[in-house]
Amino acid sequence: MSAIRQHALENMQKFSRAMIGAVLFLPVIGLILALSSVLTNPTLISETSFLHQLGQLLGDTFWPLFGNLGLLFCVGISYGLAKDKKTEVALVSVMCFIMFLGANHSWLEHTHGIAEKINGEYYGTGQTQILGFVVIDMGVFLGIILGCTIAWVHNKVSTIELPGALSMYGGAKLTLVAMTPVIIFYAIAFTWIWPFMTHGIAALTGFMKNAGVAGVFVYGFFEKFLIPTGLHHFVWSPFQLTQIGGTLNVDGQVVSGTQAIFLAYMRHPDLTPVMNDALRFSQQGMTTIFGLAGASLAFYHTAKPEKKMLAKAILLPAIITSMLTGITEPIEFTFLFVSPLLWVIHATLTAASQAICDIFTVRPWGASGLIEFLIYNLPLPVSLTRWPGYVLIGIGQFAVYYVIFRTLVVKLNLKTPGREDDENVKLYSKADYRKKMNDKSAVTDEIINGLGGKDNIISVDNCFTRLRVAIKNMDLVDDDILKSTGANGVVRNRNEVQVIYGVKVGQVRSRVDSWLAEN
Repeated sequence: MSAIRQHALENMQKFSRAMIGAVLFLPVIGLILALSSVLTNPTLISETSFLHQLGQLLGDTFWPLFGNLGLLFCVGISYGLAKDKKTEVALVSVMCFIMFLGANHSWLEHTHGIAEKINGEYYGTGQTQILGFVVIDMGVFLGIILGCTIAWVHNKVSTIELPGALSMYGGAKLTLVAMTPVIIFYAIAFTWIWPFMTHGIAALTGFMKNAGVAGVFVYGFFEKFLIPTGLHHFVWSPFQLTQIGGTLNVDGQVVSGTQAIFLAYMRHPDLTPVMNDALRFSQQGMTTIFGLAGASLAFYHTAKPEKKMLAKAILLPAIITSMLTGITEPIEFTFLFVSPLLWVIHATLTAASQAICDIFTVRPWGASGLIEFLIYNLPLPVSLTRWPGYVLIGIGQFAVYYVIFRTLVVKLNLKTPGREDDENVKLYSKADYRKKMNDKSAVTDEIINGLGGKDNIISVDNCFTRLRVAIKNMDLVDDDILKSTGANGVVRNRNEVQVIYGVKVGQVRSRVDSWLAEN
C-alpha cells in the first residue's frame, strides 16, 4: 500500500474512532425513547395512568437529543481528534457551534434569506430552527464539519506560546480566537454551498432507493465486510443518522436517518400503512440473532471430542452476547483469523438476508440484538413492520449458516475453536481462566506487557468492542499475551493495535488508563 493511501486510511480510522464517541450513546438514547413509546401507546396503557405520563416525560426529555445530534457530534468528534486539552476542546466546540448558529442566522437575516414558513414550519424550505436560531438545515453534517475543523485548528495552534501578557490567551482560548473567522466564513459560505450539497445527498438517497434490492445487498455486504478495518462505521452511520438514510415529515418537523424515522413511527404508528422505505437499511441485526448462532453450533459440532467443552466455553458467552446485544465481534473474530473465506461468506449471507427482507417488504427495526428488537418492534402493529417475516427469514438464515459453515470447516479442515492441533488453546481451564480474570490488577499488568510495556504505548482509545492502542514498536506486541487476558483477537495496522474485548472493553480501557496514570 502506498504511503498516501496508508495515510488516508489512518486518517479515516482516526475519524471513525472520534465519531464513535458520540455514537456510543445512541443505543441507550434509542432504547429509552422506545420504552417511552411503549408507555405512551394508548392501546397498551391508559392515557390517564401514571405510566403514560412517565413515558411522555421520558420522550420529551430524550427526543431533543435526537433533534440536536449535530451538537453532540461536534463535541464528540472534536474531543476525539484533539491531541491534548480535550476537555477544553469540548467546551470550545459548544461555543463554536452556537457561534455558527448566530452567524448563519445573522447572515440569512442580513441577506433577507430567511424562508417563509410552510404551514407554520420550516420543513421543505432547506432551513430549520435550532436553539431559537433559523439556520441552513445541515443536520448532523454541521457537527461533523465543525468538529473536524475545531480539532484540526486546535492541534495546530494550542501549543503556540504567546509572549508576555498575551500568554493567558494561549491554549484552547487561542483555538476559539482562531476559529472565529473560520466560523464566520462557514456561516456565509454554507448559505450558498449547502443547497447544492443537499441536492447531492438527495441524489445519493434516490440512487440507493432506485437501486432496489441490489442497493440493499451492497450496503449489507460492505457494512459487514469492513468490520475488521473499523471502517464499517462509514457505511451504516450515514444511513442511520443522516438525511442519506431518508427523511420524514412528522408534525412539521424533519426527521432524518433510519433510527429517528423508526422512533417517530413508535410515537405515530399511523403515519403510513407500511414502514417507510428508509427501513430497508436496518435489518443487519438478523445475523447477530440467527446466523451467527448457526455458525457457532457448526463450530461446536465440528470440534474435536476432547475439546468440545473448551469450544463451548469460548462460543457460548460470545454467541449470547451477540444474540442479546448485537455485539458480534467476540464470535466473529473466532473465525476471521482462521479463514478469510468464511468472513466473505459471512458478509455475503448477511447481505442476502437483508435483500430478502427488502423483497418481501419486511421492515422491522433489526439493526442490533434481540433485546433491542423486542423493545422496538413488539409495541407496533404487525402490519406496519411485518416482523414475523423477519423471524422466519432468520430461522432460514440459521440453517443456511449451519450447513455452509459446518461443510467448509470439515472440507477445508479449518482450525476453528476446538479443532486446533496444539493443546494450548486460547482458553486454558475454566478454573485458571476465572482465577486470572478475577485478578483484574494482574490482567491489566498482562495487557500492558502484551502491548510492549508502558514506554511502547503512545495513546489508548476504544470503540464498542475494541481497545485501540497507538504503538511505537509493533515488534514488541505479543498477541498470545493479549489473548490470554480475555481478548478474542488482535488486529495490527501499521502503528495501531486493536484488541477485541467485546462489551467489556470500556472497563478494560478504564483500568489501562488508570494503570498508565499511576505508573
